[in-house]
Amino acid sequence: MPFLDTYVTGREKILNSILQVNPETTLNSRRSPSKMTSGGNFLAGEIKDSLNQIVSLAMAENGKMDYQKLIQDPHYDTYRELIGDLQDFDYRTLTSREERMSFWINLYNSLVIDAVIQENIQKSVTESRLGILAFFQKASYRVNYLRFSLTDIEHGVLRENHGFPYFPGPHFASTDPRLETVIRSFDSRIHFALNCASNSCPPIAVYTPENLDGQLDLAALNFINNDLSVNPDRKVITISRIFSWYQNDFGRKKGILSLLERYIQEKDIKLWLSENQTSIRIQYHPYDWGLNKYTN
Repeated sequence: MPFLDTYVTGREKILNSILQVNPETTLNSRRSPSKMTSGGNFLAGEIKDSLNQIVSLAMAENGKMDYQKLIQDPHYDTYRELIGDLQDFDYRTLTSREERMSFWINLYNSLVIDAVIQENIQKSVTESRLGILAFFQKASYRVNYLRFSLTDIEHGVLRENHGFPYFPGPHFASTDPRLETVIRSFDSRIHFALNCASNSCPPIAVYTPENLDGQLDLAALNFINNDLSVNPDRKVITISRIFSWYQNDFGRKKGILSLLERYIQEKDIKLWLSENQTSIRIQYHPYDWGLNKYTN
């Protein structure tokens, strides 16, 4: 375990160095005096409501975000003030799994939007000369005095500390205080809830503890049915590359096909999938990393 911890902590330091990420800097580093008048549920609710306002204001029917409109609206200024309170927010006040999961999903999606604006992303989150990892490692908030990047939230908190798919080992070391945020009993449906500001990402939604399971079901259903292509003659299905990157999360081929069968709405395709699972080949759509930017 000591060797593994040394590897994990060393890996983060090396990544930050290569990607030119300053771990002392976050997008909520500067803050006004706290306006919090209640506990964690209050702040989580405020962030959820703020994201809901942002989505209502700036997201078009096709799921694209009007970032320019958002920049000019006071709702965004309100959000920027609100996230300052995350610095001393004790996430342990969120006691249920549903409260914690909906909070971190909403925070991830909010942070993505905020980072696109603050980093002046114009064409793609991959446009940095240091590549895609730079955006996700740099975009971060300080929560309860600890730094959480998009990478930390996705691979550490929401993916049960499974770690980045192409890096061996867990995401958080056993000595990392952020380990207590890890949500146990991993749910692969989170992959249909996280938006990375790219055209091939699932659309943004706002999640609530009371309706989390149903909302994740709806996210999976919509994403799978809108993305799936089927060629029965060739016995080929083509799906999002998300299933390739995170195939272990889905249970590899057998688990992927089982998940598809669960959510596919067309009865003929569902039946065909059920009858041909052993012979079906899976292919993946190219991933469009273009910014999900609304233009008139």
